[in-house]
Amino acid sequence: MSFPFVVSVHDVAPATADEAAGWVADLDARGVPATLLVIPGPYAGGPALPDDAELVAFLHRAEHRGHELSLHGFRHAGRPGGPAWRRAVNLAVARGAGEFWSLTEPQARSLLRAGLDVLADADIGVVGFTPPGWLASPGARRALAGLGFRYWTSQLAVHDLSRGRSGRMPALSHRPGGAGEQAGARLMVGATRAFTRTRTPFRIALHPADLARPGLRSAALAAIDHALAAGGRPVTYEALVTRWAARGAGPTP
Repeated sequence: MSFPFVVSVHDVAPATADEAAGWVADLDARGVPATLLVIPGPYAGGPALPDDAELVAFLHRAEHRGHELSLHGFRHAGRPGGPAWRRAVNLAVARGAGEFWSLTEPQARSLLRAGLDVLADADIGVVGFTPPGWLASPGARRALAGLGFRYWTSQLAVHDLSRGRSGRMPALSHRPGGAGEQAGARLMVGATRAFTRTRTPFRIALHPADLARPGLRSAALAAIDHALAAGGRPVTYEALVTRWAARGAGPTP
């Protein structure tokens, strides 16, 4: 019996175009459709997305091959404000990049619209949103529904906005440069084996920084290969939510 799993490529922007292309090539070689999380505004010293015609063309080709394009913040940069506990969570979970973690609904709506406008300038339309660090304030979540997004993702679940339901689907991700980097790499492979044994839907998140650290790429690809060999069905977020809607019985895949 097959089970779905999602692979996402995070932080896709002009500054990380080479890394994104490397991950996509690895996934194409395995026939794995991925969700590419695009940062539309200036990021990591690079220009905004529409100013990189080569990357825009690459994204259109990837979408044509079956990959999904999705919104991933605006600049992927932290914003000041919010209570102390939210600032602490931002630092611990998103390394300070929780752009949507402390926003009010009007603030989030404005920033989301700005992101959608920039993507539109690159002739890219999206139906989903993953906030940087998987952190979204209540106001941000309300703004997403009001702007017509079909889904958003947190670290433990995929949230179907069109039907107001969520499906538990934990995301496995490396943490490059941290003290537990190698233990985390082993955990990714071990957790994948555990999820496949129980046919539990799960996700694997790939980041540009993973490629600069020894062993992280091989660990991620080993996890993907194991999921495929165990009968896992790789899907994009959009395909997953569409399947939930077609089943009409809640978001359980």
